[in-house]
Amino acid sequence: MAQAPPADVSFDVAAVRRQFPALAQEVYDDTPLVYLDNAATTQKPQAVIDRLQTFYAEENSNVHRGVHRLSQQATDAYEDARRTLAAFIGAPSPETVVFTRGTTESINLVAQTFGRSTFQDGDEIVLTAMEHHANIVPWQLLQRDIDLTLRVVELTDRGALDMQAFAEALSPRTALVALPHISNTLGTVNPVADVVEAAHARDIPVLVDGAQAAPHRPLDVAALDADFYAFSGHKMFGPTGIGVLYGKAEHLAAMPPYQGGGDMIDTVSFERTTFAEAPHKFEAGTPNIADAIGLAAAAQWMMDHDRAALAAHEDDVLAYATDRLSQRPGVRLVGTAPEKASVLSFVLDDVHPYDAGTVLDRLGIAVRTGQHCTEPLMDRLGLPGTIRASFACYNTRADADRLAEGLDRVQQLFG
Repeated sequence: MAQAPPADVSFDVAAVRRQFPALAQEVYDDTPLVYLDNAATTQKPQAVIDRLQTFYAEENSNVHRGVHRLSQQATDAYEDARRTLAAFIGAPSPETVVFTRGTTESINLVAQTFGRSTFQDGDEIVLTAMEHHANIVPWQLLQRDIDLTLRVVELTDRGALDMQAFAEALSPRTALVALPHISNTLGTVNPVADVVEAAHARDIPVLVDGAQAAPHRPLDVAALDADFYAFSGHKMFGPTGIGVLYGKAEHLAAMPPYQGGGDMIDTVSFERTTFAEAPHKFEAGTPNIADAIGLAAAAQWMMDHDRAALAAHEDDVLAYATDRLSQRPGVRLVGTAPEKASVLSFVLDDVHPYDAGTVLDRLGIAVRTGQHCTEPLMDRLGLPGTIRASFACYNTRADADRLAEGLDRVQQLFG
């Protein structure tokens, strides 16, 4: 593989790193932390931490119900957060942004509302072989009540989506296409615009799992024309337990509520209840107010930076790390699609991923090992799991060097 080109010197990664307090800590005998588990969750910039502290210190109140000052401030901040997230993803209106607990809940919401109200016995859902469990299990749960077939599109030898197989998977019974924008295990960037175009040509709606794309690529859901787009806050420098489901207005208007309770209603009597309009009809009960506001702070932090430069820097670190590991004896990369982002998955000869991860951890290097919630993909690859180094905009070539040096130690111990 060709040597990675030099990094863009105009990107000040040191300045970015200084905004993330967790990166400055040392672990195990004064060893500086190298954090390479960003596909699982990212660290948080001081701007997000400060915004959460300000909310709880000065604005904490419930939303949509109170007439007092704090409630009005909290309501304004919560709905401002919705507008910020709409701008972040290029949504046509804030009303198309539903706050959820994350990507998993977003996909479950679509399955249990859109799917349950529109799918019929005999319908098919087209998925890919690289799906995270969150885009498999919700559809299997729906299969308990509707006779659905899950059709799985295979991958090429390099881990890219086989577009010919995808085209052949579409049929008159296809009720939905659901796929990841970026694979959390392989790093493959899927051609979602082509998928949407091909599906829409046959009037098939498309759901995109954007959990791994939101922190790594600028998004424009309106231009993409996907029917649904889901992502999580904690993977894009925001809090845990908060995420977004974007849905086209016509879909959200037609979908029944997901859960019942306060704040999602219009009127209630013991005889009959009428429901609020989207998005509030999908946000029953007291929402995760603080973390929605924190998520907006994360989105604003990203929008305050040159997102193309952030992505270019990540791509440089990924290319550099890929080059270093591909030259090592005993290392086999898993997933070498032409279009990749942020994820470097690999296995070592004669070393179980868990053992490698444990040794790396003692050296201060945080990676993920195992199946990465993609057990069907691991079964297809014939692997018990992989070692996954996943990068964010604050990672550096020096981090990749530390990983390579850590692998020296792993291979010495198990060689």
